[in-house]
Amino acid sequence: MSSWPGRGIRVPSAATRNLLINPLLSELPLPLCFIEPQDAIRVIAESVGRDARRQLLGELVRAWVDAIPETDLETHYVKAVADLDEHDLSMLAAWHASMEVGQPVANRDFLLGVFGSLGEHRREALKIAAGFRGEEAFEAGVSEEQALETVLPALSRERCAELAEECLELYLWDRMGSDN
Repeated sequence: MSSWPGRGIRVPSAATRNLLINPLLSELPLPLCFIEPQDAIRVIAESVGRDARRQLLGELVRAWVDAIPETDLETHYVKAVADLDEHDLSMLAAWHASMEVGQPVANRDFLLGVFGSLGEHRREALKIAAGFRGEEAFEAGVSEEQALETVLPALSRERCAELAEECLELYLWDRMGSDN
């Protein structure tokens, strides 16, 4: 960067100006980022209607579950199932029935007991349970900011950037006429 003569205004160097004017001069992509992905997600969450915000938070919860190490899945599943009401327990048991893990029973002991036998589907079970828990929190008025503060720090910058792109699409969908 150099200063504009006599004005104290900083301008890009000649090499940077060439890249800005003709990005084909470089093989590296030149993203123009003025905000961190986590902050972009927060801003978009505050800018969309209720239905879009609910979808956004659901997507964040699913991304959070994807980021949980295998060794911690059961711990988080126990926490998620502990907070579910009877209706959500029934829905989760119905999903378990589709996995053919025995005769499903809509109670915590059964759901926790069969978690280990779900194998590669354990992460999906946690996504469902955490999603129900997130819906209940949303309905109970838990602030979106509180949910964002819980989930976003666990995600990598790259994953947040991917989610920010999805959030931007959701923002456009919301602003272009959804019935929110």
